[in-house]
Amino acid sequence: MNRLEGKTALITGAARGIGLAFASAFIAEGAKVVIADINLEAANNAASKLGDAAMAVHCDVTDKASIEAAVAAAEQAFGGIDILVNNAALFTAAPIIEITEADYQKVFGVNVYGTLFMMQAVAKGMIARGKGGKIINMASQAGRRGESLVAVYCATKAAVISLTQSAGLNLIRHGINVNAIAPGVVDGEHWDGVDAFFAKYEGLQPGEKKRQVGAAVPYGRMGRAEDLTGMAVFLASKDADYVVAQTYNVDGGNWMS
Repeated sequence: MNRLEGKTALITGAARGIGLAFASAFIAEGAKVVIADINLEAANNAASKLGDAAMAVHCDVTDKASIEAAVAAAEQAFGGIDILVNNAALFTAAPIIEITEADYQKVFGVNVYGTLFMMQAVAKGMIARGKGGKIINMASQAGRRGESLVAVYCATKAAVISLTQSAGLNLIRHGINVNAIAPGVVDGEHWDGVDAFFAKYEGLQPGEKKRQVGAAVPYGRMGRAEDLTGMAVFLASKDADYVVAQTYNVDGGNWMS
């Protein structure tokens, strides 16, 4: 449909999974895409598979200098960034009395610091160009509630929802729409790690937690990365010009708000 024709998108954590699915969907809609990832080799491999409309840049979202270098490289290559997707994220789980400072700092560093300062760096360029833009933050159903073993991750995603609201209200005066997507349980290689946390703390067999959460989704299965691309394309397009500071649940009916 070419809804993103002539646009450039920067997507963090896009070398695999949800980020890569977004990159493919955006290119199909006519956009150029910057694959920003801490793993430059994986980012280059992803970009090569996507073709000439994609380029890879190294980006450590916990390092402001790395963020600014990635944004500058994208702007130099494509003349500016029209769409930002803050997709890079980490997960951790532990009972409250076992949470470590290192885990807290690592997960907040990627999920919250990274989201905020990527928004800041990209918004500065959008404002300077004077053409507005779209920013999409990846929240989670975990940001809608607390979970017994997932305090740190839940807190980071609640912070992403709050940052989306504040940034949305602040940046819309510049024609920059900030919104978020809250997925539910999305299948993928990361779920091996998530499943392992629950196997450890709940005494489950490997794979059992994944089976349980999939069965509990009203739609009848876990989500897939491709289930999220329609919302991402919508929020990145002109169709969402009047949508400001919202977080959309795309979770098969797991959470209603």
